Amino acid sequence: MAAHLQHGKRPINKAPLPCTTSSGSTGSRLITFSSEGRKDLQGNRLETQIPIDPDAQKRDADFSEILNAIQEIAKDVNIFFDELEGVNSPSKDDDSLLHHGNLTSTSDDASRLEAAGEVRGEHDKNKSNGLYFRDGKCRIDYILVYRKSNLQAEKREVFERNIRAEGLQMEKESSLTNSDIIFVKLHAPWEVLGKYAELMNVRMPFRRKIYYLHRRYKFMNRIEKQISRFRGWLPRKPMKLDKETLPDLEENDCYTAPFSQQRIHHFIIHNKDTFFNNATRSRIVHHILQRVKYEEGKNKIGLNRLLSNGSYEAAFPLHEGSYRSKNSIRTHGAENHRHLLYECWASWGVWYKYQPLDLVRRYFGEKIGLYFAWLGWYTGMLFPAAFIGLFVFLYGVTTLNHCQVSKEVCQATDIIMCPICDKYCPFMRLSDSCVYAKVLNTLSSSESDVIFPFFLFALATVFLEFWKRRRAVIAYDWDLIDWEEEEEEIRPQFEAKYSKKERMNPISGKPEPYQAFADKCSRLIVSASGIFFMICVVIAAVFGIVIYRVVTVSTFAAFKWALIRNNSQVATTGTAVCINFSIIMLLNVLYEKVALLLTNLEQPRTESEWENSFTLKMFLFQFVNLNSSTFYIAFFLGRFTGHPGAYLRLINKWRLEECHPSGCLIDLCMQMGIIMVLKQTWNNFMELGYPLIQNWWTRRKLRQEHGSHRKASFPQWEKDYNLQPMNAYGLFDEYLEMILQFGFTTIFVAAFPLAPLLALLNNIIEIRLDAYKFVTQWRRPLASRAKDIGIWYGILEGIGILSVITNAFVIAVTSDFIPRLVYAYKYGPCAGQGEAGQKCMVGYVNASLSVFLVSDFENRSEPASNGSEFSGSPLKYCRYRDYRDPPHAPVPYGYTLQFWHVLAARLAFIIVFEHLVFCIKHLISYLIPDLPKDLRDRMRREKYLIQEMMYEAELERLQKERKERKKNGKSYHNEWP
Repeated sequence: MAAHLQHGKRPINKAPLPCTTSSGSTGSRLITFSSEGRKDLQGNRLETQIPIDPDAQKRDADFSEILNAIQEIAKDVNIFFDELEGVNSPSKDDDSLLHHGNLTSTSDDASRLEAAGEVRGEHDKNKSNGLYFRDGKCRIDYILVYRKSNLQAEKREVFERNIRAEGLQMEKESSLTNSDIIFVKLHAPWEVLGKYAELMNVRMPFRRKIYYLHRRYKFMNRIEKQISRFRGWLPRKPMKLDKETLPDLEENDCYTAPFSQQRIHHFIIHNKDTFFNNATRSRIVHHILQRVKYEEGKNKIGLNRLLSNGSYEAAFPLHEGSYRSKNSIRTHGAENHRHLLYECWASWGVWYKYQPLDLVRRYFGEKIGLYFAWLGWYTGMLFPAAFIGLFVFLYGVTTLNHCQVSKEVCQATDIIMCPICDKYCPFMRLSDSCVYAKVLNTLSSSESDVIFPFFLFALATVFLEFWKRRRAVIAYDWDLIDWEEEEEEIRPQFEAKYSKKERMNPISGKPEPYQAFADKCSRLIVSASGIFFMICVVIAAVFGIVIYRVVTVSTFAAFKWALIRNNSQVATTGTAVCINFSIIMLLNVLYEKVALLLTNLEQPRTESEWENSFTLKMFLFQFVNLNSSTFYIAFFLGRFTGHPGAYLRLINKWRLEECHPSGCLIDLCMQMGIIMVLKQTWNNFMELGYPLIQNWWTRRKLRQEHGSHRKASFPQWEKDYNLQPMNAYGLFDEYLEMILQFGFTTIFVAAFPLAPLLALLNNIIEIRLDAYKFVTQWRRPLASRAKDIGIWYGILEGIGILSVITNAFVIAVTSDFIPRLVYAYKYGPCAGQGEAGQKCMVGYVNASLSVFLVSDFENRSEPASNGSEFSGSPLKYCRYRDYRDPPHAPVPYGYTLQFWHVLAARLAFIIVFEHLVFCIKHLISYLIPDLPKDLRDRMRREKYLIQEMMYEAELERLQKERKERKKNGKSYHNEWP
């Protein structure tokens, strides 16, 4: 059996990963340096202690007896020799690894002792930089900040007295820069941590993971050999993290179980001070603070209420020291986990490397770790999409001179187009649109109009399905599979509003405030009315942009500069997009305030209900705000303008805008390109530039007011207080930005194939910007837990469905794909032959233009010029984009048969395309299971092994008690044989 068991997932002769002490699935094997060291059964020195009963460590028992007991346990489970191979692993949580990670792998005793001395020196340095109490022993787990001038002193006194009653230790320090500011330092001793870790079901490590290696089929072995041979020609994993600096942080090697003080001997505890990592300690302290009373009364409880009423100004856990170091991380190791994150994650020099997600989770918690895991997964999905989009663009460039339609447009010097606006717009040759026709062919060719969106929809579906699998693996590795969020507290605003009416909580059995159904419905109706009103505001803004486009196209047509006069429609579109972007950014500020007002009006019961309601409103507002003008250009621009001699007008005054002679898709491409570039640039500036400017201003004020104090002399709590707090909405803004980008990338990708490439470039920057912001510019947020990305996954699925519908309409209605297809098969030179190549498109441009008699113009739309500059005499006819009969037909300007064929083909394509894509989408979802098979097997095996290990550990304890009783001369009638 032992032959089929292997620790970790690495060769036997390589030291496996140490277990990380955290509330998740990892544990810790701490490095111990002593003058004598310890030896294994073969007499070799060990760098780590074998996990044994803590009571046995306290006694001065014979070391050989302990080794014999361990040998018996390992023999029972057939893994003794495997454990001997992995006992010399360093710990990721030990400060010694952080300071001198490169020294932990040496086998020489003298080097190990020298490293221990250096580490202790660094540890003493950390004790003096504001991470510990004044005694240098109690680590600061949480910081509270208040002002002495605040009038809530009595509430604070009661609150702090109850904090001490819960067992937390406390110290107070005055600010070095402002004597009115007081810092309250909190420390949780071992007894408090153990008590509340058990109450909170914090999972802690108790045994190394054991993986069962299945026998593989020969066919799979052959495939793996071929893949390995191919990899030999590739670079040696340049995106992998540097193992010398960051060794094996992406693995978790320990089984975990909910912490229990009664079974404390089952857990791997080498040092009680480091058994619970800093993030877990802060979370436990925060849990206590949320349940401490500050006044008499059932609702006068919790830190959040004291923060909302101004009793405390701030509350936060500390960063683990500075993120910079004078020494190189390669030669001296990382000073702390914050420094390690900066060097391996938040630095621009590692932009191409994978993220150290386990370290991010350990430092910031599972909720933030899941965000960065999702962001990295989404960015990875953009790589194939960006590659195919770039290929489509380059294909359009290479086929530019072979496109029959572009050739005909550029050679159509004898085709005179009707004016695109009233009076001031002149007649123009179709060949003047040659450049725009080529650009349009570059961005969207007939062959790629369907293939690329179809591929992207399949990729988006695969992305969502495989994210579910990836999330399941992360949830397993981080011990989130069976985690359930604690029952949330009722929001103070809800309690204050409905404190007079109560009912029994069906879960806790305690009375709680209750909101009547009629009151809730009335508030939801008012909120829905507010949402509808704000959507009408967006539509009004779009209507204003439409009027601007209609008015300014005539203005630009009469401009003195020939460049603008000859490109009046492009100038109109460009300026309209910039104005639209400005309106979008201004309305976003308004929408945030309105969404906050409407959400508070609804009076959600809990914080999660408030967050979900606010998220839906903000997403709906910003999605409509960002995409409304794009929808207008894609589906309405040039569709309802009428025809020369019978134009449709706004309020019987302004003639509706027409598409460019080369097509409507050029306007949509300009809209998407400008909006994407401007919005992403602005968001990146606001995410990083704004906090940088604020922190710089704060430091500048401190230097001016307290020039005698150097920044390095400030304790850590003072430095962290001067950083910016994480925004009040947590990760909401981060998710919203990426979700809106996902929508913008997928909904109109048929019109702008470079959108995935722009999104990819932005996300590569976004990951490092967010990392830099979290590590250097923000106070350390509380390490919160979460099983998934919450409501955002449902929004992503909704966007995926909407993108199928919109792209079907873009391909069928906005682009010329269907008209070209109908012409090739029905009206072109290849009609009836079943071909649709470039030779079949000869004459398409002429067939897609109708003829208009110039004398039929209305008086108010008749152009000032008679067109004599083209032929020396006044024009009799001009052309326009439509399928209508000529003026001398029995029914002048009526729709031709080709128009109805094109319309029927468009409707048929929309139906077939949508049904086909949705069928493939559901097929992919069905074929890809939510849980990987190996993960299901690991979960089942882990459940079995945990039961076995718990039984064996209990049996070991009973056998030791029996030996002790026999040694002391005591016996009982009912003892085990």
